[in-house]
Amino acid sequence: MSFPVLRERPGTTDDTVAVTVPRARHRRARRNGSPWVAAAFAAPLVVYLAVFYLWPLVRSIDLSIHDYTVRAFVQGDAAFVGLDNYLAVISSPTFGPALTNTAVFVAVSLVFQYTIGLGLAVFFRSHFPLNGVLRGLFLVPWLLPLIVSGSTWSWMLNSDNGIINSFLEAFGIGQINWLTSPDTAMIAVVIANIWLGIPFNLVILYSGLQNIPTELYEAASLDGAGPWRQFWSITVPLLRPVSAITLLLGLVYTLKVVDIIWIMTRGGPADTTTTLAIWSYREAFGTGQPDLSPAAAVGNILIVIALIFGFVYLRAQRRQENS
Repeated sequence: MSFPVLRERPGTTDDTVAVTVPRARHRRARRNGSPWVAAAFAAPLVVYLAVFYLWPLVRSIDLSIHDYTVRAFVQGDAAFVGLDNYLAVISSPTFGPALTNTAVFVAVSLVFQYTIGLGLAVFFRSHFPLNGVLRGLFLVPWLLPLIVSGSTWSWMLNSDNGIINSFLEAFGIGQINWLTSPDTAMIAVVIANIWLGIPFNLVILYSGLQNIPTELYEAASLDGAGPWRQFWSITVPLLRPVSAITLLLGLVYTLKVVDIIWIMTRGGPADTTTTLAIWSYREAFGTGQPDLSPAAAVGNILIVIALIFGFVYLRAQRRQENS
């Protein structure tokens, strides 16, 4: 049995091969990148997350498991109390109504923000004159500072000289105490929050609609499906991943809403608009005597609620990918 004889190419030596191999490896390593280069690019993000997310979270937990007063906060000698602040918060008579108000505020806001945002996204999907201009105008509530939006809604809903009551009186409807009546205060802040959240839903859902091929609608139209049938059979199923992340982000944002409610009602009247976020803010900054530890405990409860919904979303996404 004979074996082929390997012959050197003319002009090649062992030294040439030894030099060529390291050069090839160097080119391959340079092409694949260095771990140090990747670490250098990731370092600013890691520093940002540590400074603005990890450290505040650690500090919030520290505040909630110690008894911090103003003096103890300055001197740093707060006594360790464990979960006593959480137990005090949960057993407080304010906790039940605040949790209920939070659930109502979040649920009603999300339903109307998503429904109106989706309707506007479908409307703007069709091309017509001034389409871009009108979409730009719908972003105005999103661009305004929240203190301006809250002050504007407070003026519009003013019982004596607000424009909304003036409009209702023109139709024979009597004066409504929007911000000072326990029956209507929550309705007032929910309306203002819905107005603020519609642009966000519009932008995200409109972007999701752009990824749905128009050929699907054309084929459905040829099969005799009308607009309503196309919406439920094509738009809703294919928009489900975008809808899920939109609702999740909206939930996280709505859970922590403070400014609009604080500007309009300060959590009143009679705590009818006191949510968990308002309660936490009022304990820490809304009175002349800051109670930092219970405020941190309430804030951490909000974080846990948001994390629960986040994990539910991730589990649903993983199950959908596996199926």
